[in-house]
Amino acid sequence: MKRRFIDLFAGTGAFTRALENTGKYECVFANDFDTSSKDIYTLNHGSPFRLGDLNDIPVTEIPEHDLLCGGFPCQPFSIAGDQKGFEDSRSNVFWKIIEILKYHKPQTIILENVKNLTSHDKGNTFKIIQDALEECGYFIKYAILDTSKVSCVPQHRERIYMVGFRDKESYDRFNFDVPTIQKGNISDFIESDIPDKYYYSDKYKVFDMIQSNVHKNISDNVIYQYRRYYVRENKSNCCPTLTANMGSGGHNVPIIKDNMGIRKLTPRECFNLQGFPMDYKLPTLSDSALYKLAGNAVSVPVITFVSEKLCASLD
Repeated sequence: MKRRFIDLFAGTGAFTRALENTGKYECVFANDFDTSSKDIYTLNHGSPFRLGDLNDIPVTEIPEHDLLCGGFPCQPFSIAGDQKGFEDSRSNVFWKIIEILKYHKPQTIILENVKNLTSHDKGNTFKIIQDALEECGYFIKYAILDTSKVSCVPQHRERIYMVGFRDKESYDRFNFDVPTIQKGNISDFIESDIPDKYYYSDKYKVFDMIQSNVHKNISDNVIYQYRRYYVRENKSNCCPTLTANMGSGGHNVPIIKDNMGIRKLTPRECFNLQGFPMDYKLPTLSDSALYKLAGNAVSVPVITFVSEKLCASLD
């Protein structure tokens, strides 16, 4: 019998994809307030999806489950945001998570957030979160995992993952030990036959600056990033962290040089670099909406890694 899980702040459906791929879990409830998330989630998953603010959903309307998982909003704690922490209204959903845990008492939890969560407000924010989870009866382990270190997907993306157990023995068996992984080449995640709209030309004001700084071809496994006022080469042979603001003007989109010219990564390539398989369907949305979905996504291979470790500790 499969264990049941709920996917909160479901976004692109990365948790659902990774957990259901284990063959040991089935999603009984997914939620997000963003209609774009509903579009991509329902296109790829048959799980029940409820659109709306999680705070407005009574806990009695959430099905019983064995695992609660979700990447709760990171903007209140992100370096890229205002770092208001619990003063930011978006952080209120954490207390909704606590309400759900107190009511349903699932066996396990997996939560994801930005690396900066551990240092926000000199560590006080993270202590509040950890104490609240422990008061709900959970033993907590956490680690900062980088997508490029946990999998062959070459994206530098450090996030904190918190795993909680009600059972002490399962908690003791769980670990975040990462095996040695050979990092993949960026070029393996790049597509061909790209539409002209993704290429920079002299009609762009920033074209001269970009052209003067982008010299190496993607075949050399080199990727660049345009950061509004400058262009930098990523020296690590790894894609820089994909962010939600890639969809707001295109100023933070990684760029490459291929045999046709200098261009942005396409939305599909951004999803590739989040570890989504090529058969994962993208809805008919604007590029800006798709970039935002990709930038907000949880990396599929990291959730796969954590969920496999979770299964091993429970079996």
